[in-house]
Amino acid sequence: MKEKNTIIQSILSEEKRSLIKKVFQTLLIVGIIMCCFYLVDFFDRERMLEGMPAIGTLFKEMIPPNFNEVKKWMEPLLDTLVMSIAGTALALILSFPLGLLAANNTSPNKTIYVVSRTILNLLRSIPELIMGIIFVAAVGFGALPGVLALGLHSAGMMGKFYAESIEHLDPHPVEAAKATGASSLQVIRYAILPQVFSQGADLCIYRWEYNLSTAADNSLVTSSAERSTSASWTAQKLSLGAHTILYTSLPRMTALLWLTLIHNKRSQPYSKS
Repeated sequence: MKEKNTIIQSILSEEKRSLIKKVFQTLLIVGIIMCCFYLVDFFDRERMLEGMPAIGTLFKEMIPPNFNEVKKWMEPLLDTLVMSIAGTALALILSFPLGLLAANNTSPNKTIYVVSRTILNLLRSIPELIMGIIFVAAVGFGALPGVLALGLHSAGMMGKFYAESIEHLDPHPVEAAKATGASSLQVIRYAILPQVFSQGADLCIYRWEYNLSTAADNSLVTSSAERSTSASWTAQKLSLGAHTILYTSLPRMTALLWLTLIHNKRSQPYSKS
């Protein structure tokens, strides 16, 4: 009887410590979020109220819209649509193979796993606008640098999701396919792809929607009426892109690598498929 009471008390004590830990973690996260809100003046009531009339004025000027020059909108709208579709397609072509190599249950070895994860982190740590500047300097103005920028950045994001999805799929179909003597491509085709297809389709649609809105912003960088191609302009843009990557993208890259290391420690250790 005493042993039973001791076990019960031990369980209750463990539950109590776990509850205290969760409460502390929750309060810490809430505190960090509230500090961030405070630092960006989110609780500045006077500033918020002063901005309301400006927002109302803006909506009054927007409605009703002016369709007098609607014909001039067609070409930019078509460019935006084409850039988003091509960029999403390029991202899909690159991201799924990278996702397979970056998943610990499908990667051939640990070196390829680490290299693939690093590539994905690098691609998504550089903003599309910065990639756009770099590709404009490389291939000139037009839709092409925008497609390359959207495609590579999206490949980093989509590849990460594919890798996580593949790592959490049901292993039994994969084991059954391997037991029949299926090749690696057949295992991917008949055991892995059917399990990630629905999530992958949702991800593609979401990413295309994101690229559709981002393509309009990217056009500000990749398109120009002057279409300048001078060597000095190219050098200036390359210098701007390099400095921007150094001061803005490297911190993001460091944060992504740090989060990846934390995730890898919390998840299962690498095992060769």
